[in-house]
Amino acid sequence: MGEQQTLQPAVNQLKQQLAKLNANRTSKEQAIKFTADSGFNSEANLEFMAKSGFDTYIADNQFRKRNPLFKESETYETEQEKRRLKRSKGKPRLFTSDDFHYDEVTQTCRCPAGNEMWRSGINVNSHHQQYTRFCGYLKDCKICPLQQQCMRKPPIKTGRQVQFKNDESRKKVSYIDKMKVKIDSPMGRQHLFIQGMANDSAVSNLLSFK
Repeated sequence: MGEQQTLQPAVNQLKQQLAKLNANRTSKEQAIKFTADSGFNSEANLEFMAKSGFDTYIADNQFRKRNPLFKESETYETEQEKRRLKRSKGKPRLFTSDDFHYDEVTQTCRCPAGNEMWRSGINVNSHHQQYTRFCGYLKDCKICPLQQQCMRKPPIKTGRQVQFKNDESRKKVSYIDKMKVKIDSPMGRQHLFIQGMANDSAVSNLLSFK
């Protein structure tokens, strides 16, 4: 049995124990916060937890990249790109859309340097396809250390633009996507930060009670 498969039996056992503890108390199950590390983040586990009655927080492994509280990870990526540029003897590979961090659910995007971009278009028609388009802030692009890898010419009027194909199959919101929205909210980020769960070295299961 893999690690992910151990969550549901453990939660069922926990609920039985809580039922015994609360037998003589008036307590709502929804008041219990349940937090687990990213190793337990799967569609099956999140669907199970959504029906469990717990207020659940299970981060995915990209949480740190989206969280401005953890800028050190973005700084690390920036330094990696600078070293890659040095190895290529000054001939950079221009970034493609695959190098940008796009979250279709929250409709947000970060560039490879970790800067937020603004959405400049939605359902943009191009080559018989529809795209969502983002643009970097000019003030960020002008001073970006990764500019040579991102833009063919120094920006003058607009920052870097990037677009992502609208995939019809993604329009059904999964439990994983719902959890992303929850943990990326100010309350979700604060909870995970306080619990020390943002880095995956934290304990597997952590419960707090209200």
